[in-house]
Amino acid sequence: MSSNIKSEVYTDELVCDELDSVGRSLKDLIDTVNILKARGIGFRVLTQQLDTTTPAGILIFHVFGAIAEFERSLIQERTSAGLKAARTRGRLGGRPKTMDKKKLSIAESLYKDGKTIVSDICKTLGISRATFYRNISPLAV
Repeated sequence: MSSNIKSEVYTDELVCDELDSVGRSLKDLIDTVNILKARGIGFRVLTQQLDTTTPAGILIFHVFGAIAEFERSLIQERTSAGLKAARTRGRLGGRPKTMDKKKLSIAESLYKDGKTIVSDICKTLGISRATFYRNISPLAV
């Protein structure tokens, strides 16, 4: 009795630690695995003990891929909600400015005076030369 089921033999395998490192969406993961399969390359994920060279492995691959995509979208939603809440509280994020209005007015007045060199102004205010020139008004020059 002969079987119509064709067994595929993979000579090479792509092995990775986590499923998330292969693609950013379920579609990307499926496309990658299909490309590998077409080239005769198996795919194995170590942390989930996933092997796409077997039918059960392919099923588990699709389930884990869907869960990973769902988790990623939840993280994106939580992050955007957190940023929105922070903005409503007046928090903007990012690196704090080194040149506030007080330092800027001091820098401009010292620079306009012409008696203090730029390196001394920067040293006094605790800023870099690049910060000085980036913030100083062109009218002060």
